[in-house]
Formats: sequence, C-alpha cells, structure tokens
Amino acid sequence: MQIGVIGLGRMGGNIARRLMRDGHRCVVFDRNPTAGEALAMEGAIVVRSLEEMVSSLTERPRAIWLMLPAGKITEDTIAELEGLVQAEDILIDGGNAFYKDDIRRARHLAEKGIRYVDCGTSGGVWGLERGYCMMIGGTNEAVEHLDPIFATLAPGLGSIPRTPGLGDAVSRAERGYIHTGPAGSGHFVKMVHNGIEYGLMQAYAEGFDILRNKDSTELPEDERFTLDIAEIAEVWRRGSVITSWLLDLGAAALARDPQLQEFSGFVQDSGEGRWTVQAAIEEAVPADVLTASLYARFRTRMELHFGDKMLSAMRFGFGGHLEGKTPITPQATTRSALSDAGE
Repeated sequence: MQIGVIGLGRMGGNIARRLMRDGHRCVVFDRNPTAGEALAMEGAIVVRSLEEMVSSLTERPRAIWLMLPAGKITEDTIAELEGLVQAEDILIDGGNAFYKDDIRRARHLAEKGIRYVDCGTSGGVWGLERGYCMMIGGTNEAVEHLDPIFATLAPGLGSIPRTPGLGDAVSRAERGYIHTGPAGSGHFVKMVHNGIEYGLMQAYAEGFDILRNKDSTELPEDERFTLDIAEIAEVWRRGSVITSWLLDLGAAALARDPQLQEFSGFVQDSGEGRWTVQAAIEEAVPADVLTASLYARFRTRMELHFGDKMLSAMRFGFGGHLEGKTPITPQATTRSALSDAGE
C-alpha cells in the first residue's frame, strides 16, 4: 500500500521504516530537509513540499500519516493539506493530539468529503523493533481501508500468552491495535493510557526512593539497610506481580548506573496527563492517583529526589526524552509546547 508520512522525528521515521520493511511504499516529508536522507537510502521517496507529496501519491484514495507535535504545526499542516487533497482521501494524525481537536477537524474535513482518522500511537523509540500499540478513531470505511497499514505497524500476536476465555479467532486487539469508535475516540483512549502511565511510573519512582533511603542516618542504626537497588529491580522483573516494561526500562537504567547520575530528575509532562485529569473533572470521576502523579511532575521542577531520576530514566527508556536541568517557564506550559508526536 502507498502512504505519505509527514514528520520524521523519533517515531515518524521509524514508522516509515517499519512500513517499508513490509513492502509498503512511503512518500516522506519533513520541514528539516536533511531528515529524510537516511530514509531515501532505504527506499522512501523524499519530497520537498506538501504539494509535491500529494502529487507523488498516485494510489487513490490517498493516505497521509502525520506524526507531528500537537498544536499549531499540526493545525497548519492539516489546513494546507485540506487545499491539496481530494474527497475520499484520508488524513491520519498519529501524534499526541487533544481528542476534542480531532472531533473538530473530522467534522470540518467531512464537509469537503475528506476523511480523518486519529491514531493514538504507543511504542516510543522501540516501535521499529517491537511494533506500535494503536488506538484508532474514525469511520469504519476509513479504518478498514487502512487496515494493512495498521497490521504492519502493530506488534502482532507475538509470544504473549493469549487471554483465557477468548475465542479461536485472533482479534485486532490481540495483534496490538483496535478501532475504538468515531473520530476523537482513538486519542481519547491514548490520553487515558498516558495518564495511567504517569501513575505507574510515579509508583515505581516512590518505591525506589523509599528503598534507596533505607540507610538514612535519621533512622535507628539497627533499622538501616544499604540495599542494592539495581538487584532489587532485576529480581522484581522475574516473576513478581509488579513486573512491566516500565520496570524493565528502569532496571536497565539502574544496571548502567545505580545512582542515575546522567538524569537530572527534572521531569516534563507531555500534556496527556493534564488532559486526562481535565477529562476526569468533566466526567466527575475521582482520579486521585493520576492527578497526584501529574502534580508530582510539577514538583520535580522545584526540588529533586532520587525517585525523580527514576521517573526520568523510565521516560528516556521508552521515549528517548533526556530531561534538561532548566525549569520551564509558565509561558512554555501550553498544550502545544508540552505535546510532541512521541510517547
């Protein structure tokens, strides 16, 4: 299948690679003219403008995947594409967009017959190797047309044991992607996914902080333990009930450096956690853990603890986010500044 990919950053470039490795034909574009050079060597058609991309996509209906930061750049790109594509063509936003923006865009584009699909994409910098878990919103017809693309990008059934009680047929969900419903629903599900991610990461961070401080001089001498944090992370990976990919990433970071000296402990938030808390407020749903984990990230910008370094290490592990040491200003905490196309 032929597809255009716009935005060749940490995830966009690897999405194109995974598609090409399965025989799909990719036309790629990035505002940075050098971003597509490596992909060109791997078989992609690199174009210099959105107009050239649309004219290079000869298979109808056209399918164009955007992997851009949420906010102005995505809005501007979709507005430009709107004037270039034709009815029945499909625009897919695979970044971390706000779901209400998807609803608005889909309604507006539908007036011209252009189909819009929102795809919550999880997998970070490991997606090329492991595949991407995808939560997809849009019309049945558009999602069905794109199924070969989603099937290639998804992890597949792999070696994960099947859930007891499922039928003989292997579902999309078991292969790592689902059609969640109409436009906006994909990014809504991904938003809550990221909110849960905040809570899980915070629980690990606090737990490891408690372990590390068990040798505090504030404790009675016979109650002090000097614990091997890296060893504890490793043993928990082996059969414990709290094993997870996040723990795997944390254990790998601790094995490299038990003090996590490469990490500042300053932890950003992508915007997804804020939107999840906002949705909880709108729905009057208690979200104590998710809200507290968001606030904990705010606190890292004022005072730092070992647990914050653990958070930062896990975030780097799945998304390639190496946190800086300079606190961001209130003006930088807008939706577009905090959101990116990645995890």
